[in-house]
Amino acid sequence: MLVRVLVMLAVAVACRPPASARPGQDIPVAERRPHEVVSPHGVRVDPYYWLRDDTRQDPAVRAYLAAENAYAARVLGPLRALEDTLFAEMRARLQEDDATPPVFDDGYWYYTRYAAGQQYPIYARKRGTLAASEEVLLDGNLLARGHAFFAIGDYAVSRDGTLLAWAEDTVGRNQFSLHVKDLTTGRVLADTATNIAPHLAWADRTLFYVGKDAATLREDRVMRHVLGGTHDVVYREADGAYYVGLALSKSKRYIVIDLWATDTTEVRLVDVTRPHDAPSVFLPRSPGHYYEVDHVGERFVMRTNEAAPNYRLVEVPAARAAERSAWKELVAHRADTFVESFALYDTFIALDVRSGGLRRVRVLPTTGAPFELAGDDPSYAMTLDDTPDPRSTRVRYAYDSLTTPHTIYEVDVAAAGHPRTLLERTPVPTYDPSRYASEYLHATAPDGARVPISVVYRKDTRRDGTAPLIVTGYGAYGDTYEPELDLHAISMLDRGWVVAIAHVRGGQELGRAWYEAGRRLAKRNTFIDFITATEHLVAHRYGARDQVFAIGGSAGGLLMGAIANLRPDLYRGIAALVPFVDVVTTMLDESIPLTTNELDEWGDPRDAAAYAYMLGYSPYDNVTAQAYPSIYVRAGLWDSQVQYFEPAKWVAKLRATKTDHNLVVFEVDLTAGHSGASGRFDRLREWARVGAYFLHVKDRPDQRRQGAQLPRE
Repeated sequence: MLVRVLVMLAVAVACRPPASARPGQDIPVAERRPHEVVSPHGVRVDPYYWLRDDTRQDPAVRAYLAAENAYAARVLGPLRALEDTLFAEMRARLQEDDATPPVFDDGYWYYTRYAAGQQYPIYARKRGTLAASEEVLLDGNLLARGHAFFAIGDYAVSRDGTLLAWAEDTVGRNQFSLHVKDLTTGRVLADTATNIAPHLAWADRTLFYVGKDAATLREDRVMRHVLGGTHDVVYREADGAYYVGLALSKSKRYIVIDLWATDTTEVRLVDVTRPHDAPSVFLPRSPGHYYEVDHVGERFVMRTNEAAPNYRLVEVPAARAAERSAWKELVAHRADTFVESFALYDTFIALDVRSGGLRRVRVLPTTGAPFELAGDDPSYAMTLDDTPDPRSTRVRYAYDSLTTPHTIYEVDVAAAGHPRTLLERTPVPTYDPSRYASEYLHATAPDGARVPISVVYRKDTRRDGTAPLIVTGYGAYGDTYEPELDLHAISMLDRGWVVAIAHVRGGQELGRAWYEAGRRLAKRNTFIDFITATEHLVAHRYGARDQVFAIGGSAGGLLMGAIANLRPDLYRGIAALVPFVDVVTTMLDESIPLTTNELDEWGDPRDAAAYAYMLGYSPYDNVTAQAYPSIYVRAGLWDSQVQYFEPAKWVAKLRATKTDHNLVVFEVDLTAGHSGASGRFDRLREWARVGAYFLHVKDRPDQRRQGAQLPRE
């Protein structure tokens, strides 16, 4: 708060007031400064382009953002008591001293825990047995002191257990810094690096990590650091379409360097016994070929889409990986089953597979018949937990549903009947799952596609078309919106709301084809699916026609911006969190982080057809003089994934163009990035604010009167 006050004081001195507020009114109005955005297909004039400030220090820009925050505070101020109530309810459902089930690795049991009243996790271990004394590796609460934002991205312990490397971010821009601790003395060493990604792996006392491009923040290089020595480039990826990652193979024999674009991957290996050797290519990249590799014992196993759109699993001799005739098929391709991931052990392979839109675990023992684990709810997700010890005979997985708290099970692969053992069910104080019900529905889109919908409500909620309804979705990158218990949403369910997830195209709920049908020149399907799902829920009386709300973040924020333009009449209120809304301008600028890697996701605007298609749905470019629902928008000043100026421009254009009195509230967190606040209680506060906004809008008269531009909100 002190930082925000100082910033507002600074800009008040440096800036002329008319740039940020209309005289006599408190609704922020951004000045129009025409700017030509050049493309191979013509010039567009953007009057709010000036809100982009890569330094984040421009006085006029900071003045406008301060004015938006001040206006948001005035609008939301009267809702503070309601927000406090929601926050208290959410916090009461949080087990403050919870811990993860321990994982065994190289002689130690590793786990993460929280202490009551503290914001950040504590990473700890016990040697040999769980009865041993605890050794704290990292205490996020101590490390976060003095920082408005703090996050630990990853940590890695050397094979001998004596060295700890970790990556931390104190800004929120995903530019992590490297630190190394000697665990025998507790001393933090001088070895460090900045602007790295949270990918770390040890080869004896040699540390491998991933560095970033200084301008685009693309993860583009693998670095090697011998303690006390230099930081050397192991591999640098020149193609801007690729990101670089790394991990340790299950056997811990190889540093696995993953190079991935939207459609194509390549793996390179470094033998940990020869850490100074150049990486060897496992299988050369080929356009459209996406593969992943792991190693245990003397074998490599690869997940590949070669002749298998939904992927298959093969065993591959490293020296003959390029010879398709040498591949031994372990799991065949199936049109109705998507192979999402796999975990490799000495005596079995476990897979995440998706069929009918639901995710489950399949196990392939070395001896014995394969088997599949089933769920207990209409809509659920089972997620494989790839534990590090290859000798384990147990498969660990998480089970989630819209009514079931996060649960961790283990199944003994070798035991008769494969009994499962409950390791942990996340405690949710005050929550009784028997009071809630879920359903798994389908809506039919105009082109005949059946769109899955996961729905949850309290059993005593009347499903007669009178309940307020929240619909959420994502639909990009092939990421699946899993049906999980949302601890924040329980407060809305307890107030008689219905909550639904629209599993729209652009995700991979129904396999690779579902993703392909929701990207590039098929992106509009994502928006149509969401609207179709909403209409289905209203038609079948899950929600009141005039009480429908929507929420989405990042690429899901693009979805929110699109539906606001396409069907503003369908939604009473929308929450767009860090929304990607200025699609064309961003994708034309390769200096903006993520752009080059995402041309295959959204389309390359240098292509005339792609340019026209993207321009036709980009939320910012399609704001028109029409009545819009009430809209809540949140951004992070230091966001590297969706730059703050995208939602800032969108809000400015909405205010200048829309023809209604409905609320548009825009908050910019000046101390955070894409994921918002870093502390767990601070994140609860953010969700409580959205809930309070929706509850307020529900009871506020809808003011979508048509006519001339209206100065009031």
